[in-house]
Amino acid sequence: MRKWAGRVPPSQRQFTSATHCVIFIKKKSNNSSNQSLLVPLKSPTPKVMATPSLCQAAFAVFRQIEPIIVLEQLGSTLFDTALQMVVRDRTANITDPGHSSEESQQTAITNFYMTYNLIIQFTPIIPALVLASLSDRGWRRAPIVVPLSGYLLSRLALLLVVIFGLPLKLMFAASVVFGLSGGFSAYWPGIMTLASLGSTAADRSKVMMRVELLYGLTGVVGSLVSGHLFLLYSSSLGNGTILLSVSTLVNLLCFILAAALLQVRRVNSEDSEESYHLLSHASRHARLVGCCSGVNMVNVALLFAAAFLYDFAVGGAIEILGSFVLKSPLSWTATQVGYGNAAGCGIFITSFLGVIVFRKCVGDETMILIGMLSFAVGIYVMSFVTTTSLFYVARLLNLFALIPMPTIRALVSQQVPASRCGIALTSLQMTLKVAGAVYIPAFTKIYQNSLTWFPGLVFMISSVITVISMIPVSIVGCRLAQKQEYVRIQGD
Repeated sequence: MRKWAGRVPPSQRQFTSATHCVIFIKKKSNNSSNQSLLVPLKSPTPKVMATPSLCQAAFAVFRQIEPIIVLEQLGSTLFDTALQMVVRDRTANITDPGHSSEESQQTAITNFYMTYNLIIQFTPIIPALVLASLSDRGWRRAPIVVPLSGYLLSRLALLLVVIFGLPLKLMFAASVVFGLSGGFSAYWPGIMTLASLGSTAADRSKVMMRVELLYGLTGVVGSLVSGHLFLLYSSSLGNGTILLSVSTLVNLLCFILAAALLQVRRVNSEDSEESYHLLSHASRHARLVGCCSGVNMVNVALLFAAAFLYDFAVGGAIEILGSFVLKSPLSWTATQVGYGNAAGCGIFITSFLGVIVFRKCVGDETMILIGMLSFAVGIYVMSFVTTTSLFYVARLLNLFALIPMPTIRALVSQQVPASRCGIALTSLQMTLKVAGAVYIPAFTKIYQNSLTWFPGLVFMISSVITVISMIPVSIVGCRLAQKQEYVRIQGD
């Protein structure tokens, strides 16, 4: 032991860290005065290090994509309820010759939303493509930060309309600004791109659905409180002021986090090779990775057609649903509107749980068909809704209605390398925008013309189109099954 005097024996060497320090002292042995031992003495852990650790953990959380999703969806749900109620209040006294006051109000509400939503559908097309191109070149935050600025300005515009009593048509200009910033067409593919690139290839389908779940949970919370916040007002400003103020502040915070703190994961060459077939399940990935060396344009075209038809049906029905609940016999209040929106956001949760269960026993194509069938049945029942309880029954039947679109994105992205993921998802989103440019005026005019004799006709038409959209998905399922059988035989 003497030869280690002044040094630490290798068997007793320890590494030190910022919170753990080891000091060796010399201690005489009881057996002999000539022998000495080196005894480690641990210094106490400083308590002051706990606070910086918590701060670092909080800072790391705010650099992830999840806080952006939560804040944006929270602000959007508050804004949607506020806009719906402001439009209702502003059109309450409109009358048209030869029509009842309720028919005139319904026509005015649907005409406003038709113009407003058409602007939002058309204006983001070119900006979203430009932002997607920047994303694929390495500017991953651009499709998120730029649209969030448009979100913030549109919320601020509605707040000014309410406070100063400005014309409601000012929201058309706000929708133009929102569209030129890229809007949801750029924002959501940007979110999905960052989420997919931050996960392994086998887990990407689950990661995308987890994003949808977080989006839905936040929507439920925001919708539940939105109606109550709308009724809070000051004597000088009126209804909706507090609700819109909270929405604007939330969107401001979201924009600051995205612009200053959001962390982007760099994709190296190994990740790009691993991510060549995005969003594939582990079981299927092993069978297909060897045979899908190129893009299968037939399957991609069929999936785009299915997405177009399904979005046409869903978008057209939801376009009218907001006006439908404001008329008799439902005649909802602001609180009931919030609860109804929460029921719609709850479908995100049930769809996520459905994916967890179904993906263990069926393929992607079957999950898409289950989701489409769920929406077709639920929206068919909506055609005959006359009470609030029956409305919630119809929404309950839609519990898997949000499975198809994320799963279709997953199937499309399996054919795309990581470097082209952004442009592929944005192209699919643009296809849905084209669908929106058609179904918005079509469903609006059908609803207005059938308002007096069968207002639920639009929901029945939506159900039929949904059934038609199941055809291309079934064809894709047959084609993929044949390819898997071919690969299995070739492997044998």
